[in-house]
Amino acid sequence: MGSQGGFGQSKEFLDLVKSIGEARSKAEEDRIVLNEIETLKRRISEPDIPKRKMKEYIIRLVYVEMLGHDASFGYIHAVKMTHDDNLVLKRTGYLAVTLFLNEDHDLIILIVNTIQKDLKSDNYLIVCAALNAVCKLINEETIPAVLPQVVELLGHSKEAVRRKAIMALHRFYQKSPSSVQHLVSNFRKRLCDNDPGVMGATLCPLFDLITVDVNSYKDLVISFVSILKQVAERRLPKSYDYHQMPAPFIQIRLLKILALLGSGDKQASENMYTVVGDIFRKCDSSSNIGNAVLYECICCVSSIYANPKLIESAADIIARFLKSDSHNLKYMGIDALGRLIKTSPEIAEQHQLAVIDCLEDPDDTLKRKTFELLYKMTKSSNVEVIVDRMIDYMISINDNHYKTEIASRCVELAEQFAPSNHWFIQTMNKVFEHAGDLVNIKVAHNLMRLIAEGFGEDDDNADSQLRSSAVESYLRIIGEPKLPSVFLQVICWVLGEYGTADGKFSASYITGKLCDVAEAYSNDETVKAYAITALMKISAFEIAAGRKVDMLPECQSLIEELSASHSTDLQQRAYELEAVIGLDAYAVEIIMPADASCEDIEIDKNLSFLNGYVEQALEKGAQPYIPENERSGMLSVSNFRSQDQHEASIHGLRFEAYELPKPSVPSRPPVSLASATELAPVPEPSYPRVTQNVASVPAVSSTDPSDLRLRLDGVQKKWGRPTYTPSETSTSTSTSEKTVNGVTKVDAARDTIYSKVRDTTYDSRKPDAEIPLEKQKLAASLFGGSSKTERRASTTGHRAGKASSHVIEKPQASKASDKTVAEKTIVQPPPDLLDLGEPAVLSRSPSIDPFKQLEGLLDSPQVPSNSNHGAAGANKDSDIIGLHAETAGSGPSSGIVNPVPTNKNDLDLLSGLSNSTTDNALGGTPTAHSTQVSKGPNTKDSLEKDALVRQMGVTPTSQNPNLFKDLLG
Repeated sequence: MGSQGGFGQSKEFLDLVKSIGEARSKAEEDRIVLNEIETLKRRISEPDIPKRKMKEYIIRLVYVEMLGHDASFGYIHAVKMTHDDNLVLKRTGYLAVTLFLNEDHDLIILIVNTIQKDLKSDNYLIVCAALNAVCKLINEETIPAVLPQVVELLGHSKEAVRRKAIMALHRFYQKSPSSVQHLVSNFRKRLCDNDPGVMGATLCPLFDLITVDVNSYKDLVISFVSILKQVAERRLPKSYDYHQMPAPFIQIRLLKILALLGSGDKQASENMYTVVGDIFRKCDSSSNIGNAVLYECICCVSSIYANPKLIESAADIIARFLKSDSHNLKYMGIDALGRLIKTSPEIAEQHQLAVIDCLEDPDDTLKRKTFELLYKMTKSSNVEVIVDRMIDYMISINDNHYKTEIASRCVELAEQFAPSNHWFIQTMNKVFEHAGDLVNIKVAHNLMRLIAEGFGEDDDNADSQLRSSAVESYLRIIGEPKLPSVFLQVICWVLGEYGTADGKFSASYITGKLCDVAEAYSNDETVKAYAITALMKISAFEIAAGRKVDMLPECQSLIEELSASHSTDLQQRAYELEAVIGLDAYAVEIIMPADASCEDIEIDKNLSFLNGYVEQALEKGAQPYIPENERSGMLSVSNFRSQDQHEASIHGLRFEAYELPKPSVPSRPPVSLASATELAPVPEPSYPRVTQNVASVPAVSSTDPSDLRLRLDGVQKKWGRPTYTPSETSTSTSTSEKTVNGVTKVDAARDTIYSKVRDTTYDSRKPDAEIPLEKQKLAASLFGGSSKTERRASTTGHRAGKASSHVIEKPQASKASDKTVAEKTIVQPPPDLLDLGEPAVLSRSPSIDPFKQLEGLLDSPQVPSNSNHGAAGANKDSDIIGLHAETAGSGPSSGIVNPVPTNKNDLDLLSGLSNSTTDNALGGTPTAHSTQVSKGPNTKDSLEKDALVRQMGVTPTSQNPNLFKDLLG
């Protein structure tokens, strides 16, 4: 940059930049900048400053603002520079203004006229500068002032202007969707622009529009697929390549859009299979941008309707990510695996050792992502291992925010998949003990309710055993220092209810422990309240049983202390305890019956027990009660009447004519308010003020329910979203889509996984003999589970629905369903969704495999054996996507061809090819041989199974048979 000032700047400015860069401390830097501010204040106010100097001063002001200091004294000079006719000065002024000002600044009004004039300029560089300022400075109020000019620029001859006009309209849509709602069709038109840059810019607003309303853009699926196909085939100019990848950012945006459009839509998804498969095969994974495109492909495959071949390709890419030495790729592989298991849960079992390695990785970010994956794949067979791992990790971290998240996940998994109530209580104790007060109070209430209600199977012995174990565990824990307040509340409640129930512990021992708790946590009034209530329960139970209560000295001192407490709640509890101690056994048994915590409390909402009292009051001349909803119409009639009588006694005037007429008071039962609110299906969280308006409606003279409906609908349409539809219709539509797509998606995924056995295992670089036995057992526990766990989960069962609303999985039922799915897969292979030709009818008889009987004895899911060579044949010889890619011509082009569907010749070619290759894709053998019935054991399949066992390097005699079973499963 030299002593003469590079880029046209003076040596003084360059010395300023150099001195700031060489500053040794923040104080020295601030001193230099403050001196510069004083210099600029003095020089910028001088008259007749040369334009070149003023331009440098504005740049120096930008530098001052960039360092965090106030340069507002020079804002007006930047605004003036935007009016200059010189292109360089105008662009400098626009740059400074966009950096200095926000859309609500007072100086914006001075720039709007300049922007309007510059948008009509003949110099496209000035127009581009004005459009840049429009995106940054125009607010919702000033959008109408420039909107016509921006729309007109969509047809400009320069592609840079069209691209920036699209960006400006997108910004307008983000600020005020209603202002450009009528211009949405322009985005569709620009999608077919000859310039790839304009087309790429159009994808951004279309993505936002599709996110809000997917169904309105289903017709664009063919267009998006055609564009993505041309981009992947390198039809764009070389200038759009990035690290030898053809327009990767356009590909990523298109894949995001296709994922939205294909979600739950089988017909739309079938149009995407070919192009996504091409990207999987052709994409270069040696660069970061190539891996980013592959990751987006996996996200797209996990969102659209399931396809077996694409899921297979996605699983291969995930395996490549997990085997990488880069932590970034491992993180991306774990995240992609978490997305894919929503469609195919069995995919995770292929990468179990890789997941365990990530779980033990020192990188904390990767470890957290792995815990998220385990959270998604938790079931009743592996919940114990996963929750224990989560608790151990929760103990080791100090981040309260993430510790709260892990604690909530542990509680959720324990409530949903707990194999037994005893394990659930022990797990909750660990969470309370180590997460502290970060646990939600509702979790404590659920735990207390579980202990009170027990198993829910009418087994009193099991319930008493559960409560005894809880009391024993809490008496061991209660002596530890600094227990969380929420946990202490649970401990005090359990000891008060069941501390002396089984007779193992005396009342004096329990009361002594409770007094110790109240004394140790004297600053926590809630804990002291729970402790004094527990003392009252124990004393009441002893009196009701006919035993004498000997109050310990520390308990007596605690009662005296709380009787003089500043807290009225603690005083009340202390007085109640003294009163209960003085009662006889019969009275105490009625007041506080034993084990009454589970009794249902019947609430008389109508307060019928007061009917006699009300009738007596009415006979004596009392006014009848008017419900609150009817009271709003005559808000202060009684006040008016008393005021009238008072004024009449003073002035001699009467004002009866000003009272509200009687017909205006609605005479309908209180239920009318609820029925009126039910007329309009308005969700309460979205429109919290609607119910308030309903409550005030009876004050109006019209009380017809139809008027209420009309008023509510009016409010809805006025303040709701422009695309609002009734909630009942949307709910029913979404529910039907879920039920239909959920079933078919799961069936397709299961048919895929159970019809093929992957012979690739994690990390082929080292043999399985080198894998530690402990890690193999951990893998079996996380991904397969042991038969002992399954039996306990099926026989013991989770606690009753009273304690939790979750439903426990039935392992035996799931095994039966797995066997049914396997049998269906053998009898009828899944259809090839990529086959565009005539459907070929194949009849295939099941073959008997001796290994199936072995797997049945080992209690593992049945897997068909005729898959490896078929899969290989399908991948190598008869790939429909590959044939289509070879037949389609590709060549460099200067732009995107207008998106059109595939022509008839391509369809005919694919149809002919599909008929000749369907047999190989399904079974790897010709159709003539596939119709033969195989009798006896299949020798070829048996040899392949033996080869698979030898490749894994684990024998059932040298290792645990259950482990062998789980690794195979």
